[in-house]
Amino acid sequence: MSTTSNHHHVLIIGGGTAGITVAARLRRKGVSGITILDPSDTHWYQPLWTLAGGGQATVELSRRSERSVIPPGVEWIRDAATAVDPDARTITTASGTELRYEHLVLAPGLQLDWAAVPGLAESVGRDGVSSNYSPEYAPKTWEFIRNLRSGTAVFTHPAGPIKCGGAPQKIAYLAADYWRREGRLNDIRIVLALAEPTMFKVETYARELEKVAARYGIETRLQTELLSLDPERRELTLADHITGGKETISYDLLHATPPQSAPDWVKTSSLADPASPHGYVEVDRHTLVHPRYPNIHALGDVANLPTSKTGAAVRKQAPVVVRNLIAGMTGHSPTGGYDGYTSCPLVTARDKMLLAEFDYDLALAPSIPFINLKKERRDMWYLKRYGLPALYWHGMLRGRA
Repeated sequence: MSTTSNHHHVLIIGGGTAGITVAARLRRKGVSGITILDPSDTHWYQPLWTLAGGGQATVELSRRSERSVIPPGVEWIRDAATAVDPDARTITTASGTELRYEHLVLAPGLQLDWAAVPGLAESVGRDGVSSNYSPEYAPKTWEFIRNLRSGTAVFTHPAGPIKCGGAPQKIAYLAADYWRREGRLNDIRIVLALAEPTMFKVETYARELEKVAARYGIETRLQTELLSLDPERRELTLADHITGGKETISYDLLHATPPQSAPDWVKTSSLADPASPHGYVEVDRHTLVHPRYPNIHALGDVANLPTSKTGAAVRKQAPVVVRNLIAGMTGHSPTGGYDGYTSCPLVTARDKMLLAEFDYDLALAPSIPFINLKKERRDMWYLKRYGLPALYWHGMLRGRA
């Protein structure tokens, strides 16, 4: 193991949405000595993957080089974190390097646990099984949807927190609308298995989504999740958590959302929240500061917060982290407060979207005045396809929005 030791004023773990946004905002505040630790040379705008899976965009539109989004004046170490010692203030990397920090921002995202569902890891990407949660497989989703003429299509949502909680439903609606337009919908049985007790945690939007599912004739199974699949027989087993029963279904198409959790090195660290069975980082829900380590902040998918894991949530969390990080640098108490705002752009058709915005209390938190955002709207689809990507690349990642 290397014994190299490097000292960093602000060390940000993760060069995704959260990490880059925080770094850009810190630079705009004049903070120097910022380092981003991330092994990937590619930066993805993941919300486009749903549209790629639905044939409305290409995966390439979601790709940029990591170097191109690193803010000027920020050091990038292309390596992966493998361990953290918050008492010694060190991060160990995959290359064996030990990095020392004064202030730590945890934004490594989460991991997709494909192997948690027997049969899924070896099936995804072929024989009608796909998932928009990977840029490798999203184009396959569209291929399978486009080629299905009849049969059974199943869309699943696992138990536990996942990123973009509406994505498992969105692709079902995009597929159903495509089949409707092609005159195939009556020949295709659609099953939507959701591990949650309702279609959506906010009642206003849940009622609208129930109408959408009914419009397409989708069989919705609540508190039901994918237990396993047999790719040779093209059969899957659903577990009904209400009755405790199991159901085996023959499928022609399966869009599976894999179970998700914090990266393994986070799960096994002292920073993980004991209340989180998935190993997400413990932070104060308003200040985003770790309760035992005031020099450590966490945001984005890795943070154990009672709100949806979305880029819109990161957009509101990042200014809070920056404000409180700077306060900590000057010996002051945290002043910034995050109210749990998140947004789920729920695509319900090939030209309609329902923009769900809410906070910790599940109160509606609309950001666009004078527009009824409780219903599906065509202009919101254009926002999803064109407006939000522009806001992301030219606003969020540059610390401007």
